Parts: sequence; structure tokens; C-alpha cells
Amino acid sequence: RDSMGNRGDLKAGGVQWMKAASGVIHSEMPQQTDGLMRGFQLWINLPARDKMSDPAYQEFSSAAIPEVALDAGRVRVLAGEFGGVRGVIEDPATDVLYLDVTLAAAARFSLPLSGTRNAFAYVFEGAARLAEQELKTHNLAVLGAGDTVDIVAGEEGARLILVAGRPIGEPVVQYGPFVMNTREEIEQAFADYRDDRLVRTRAAMSGH
Repeated sequence: RDSMGNRGDLKAGGVQWMKAASGVIHSEMPQQTDGLMRGFQLWINLPARDKMSDPAYQEFSSAAIPEVALDAGRVRVLAGEFGGVRGVIEDPATDVLYLDVTLAAAARFSLPLSGTRNAFAYVFEGAARLAEQELKTHNLAVLGAGDTVDIVAGEEGARLILVAGRPIGEPVVQYGPFVMNTREEIEQAFADYRDDRLVRTRAAMSGH
């Protein structure tokens, strides 16, 4: 739940997309009591012009996320476009490509990056080879603008996330939960939070 009044119950394979922007308070609590639970939390920087825009929230179930079939695998398209399919997440401020890629043993996945995007690939199941780099489970590879993502899965297959975005080219200053462009802006954000000016309402968090 958050200070905008949103409440969600994220199930396996689902996704939440929150734009904190000018300020939102949120809380989240895992409810699974046994077995293995995993998830990914990605923080994506906003350009300076959008940092004080209105916050927003999107939530989608696993069934709502479109898939593209490969010869020996599949790609779930969370954000951006792949294979002529648009992802469910719409966020023009970041224009991120976010793919969940599953490959069978020895299967290949290839995607050229545009000249304006950097990317990373994170393997969370199995192993893969990216160019000449061997990626084991929990290994991450960084790619630059104009590179080609050319991944070959290992003998047990692979599952990975691929995330690409445009470099903002602005200074980044981070402290605590805040990310701004200057130290002065960070100090102002803390002052606004302390004086209850950062978030417009906290009633939703208290249940009132």
C-alpha cells in the first residue's frame, strides 16, 4: 500500500511499477511462510525534468504480461517492445526495455541495442554465454550503446532479465531514499519530508 491510496497483492510472475517522482510513501510485506521466494526490485532514475512530476502506480498479474515465443524459449515483455509486442508497463519518462527471457539448452537469443541505449543482462537460473563472457547464475553483464545482445544458454538452459535504457547524462546524488541531481536538492527533499510537504497525504498509510 502507499500514500496515494493504492493497495496491491503481488502474485508469482506479477509486476508492480511505481514512479516515486515528487514523493510517495509505501510499505510492502512478504506473506509467503515457506519455500523459496524471489523477486527483483529495480530503481530507475528519472531525468531532472520529471523528478518532481506526480507519482504513479501500475500493477499487473502474470497473465497480463505478453509473451513472445522463440524457437527454443520465450520472452515476457514487461516494458518496451520486442518482436512487435508492447509491454504492459507504460512509462514515457524512462522509456525502459525490460524483458524476462527463458532459453532452453544451447538456445540463442540475439537483440541489437540502439545507439542510444545501455543495457544489462542478469542470469538468475542456469548459465549462459554472452559474446566471450561466461555468465553463471547470479552473474550480470553490462552492455553499451550499439552493442548486440547475443546470448547462448548453457547445457541446462538459462533464465535472465534484460533491461535497457537511455543514459540520462545528468549528475546523480543519492542519500537515504532520495535520488536527486545536487546535494542542495537532497537537503531540500529531507526538509520537505520532515515538514510533511513531500507527500501530499499519509492517510492511506494509516488506514484512515
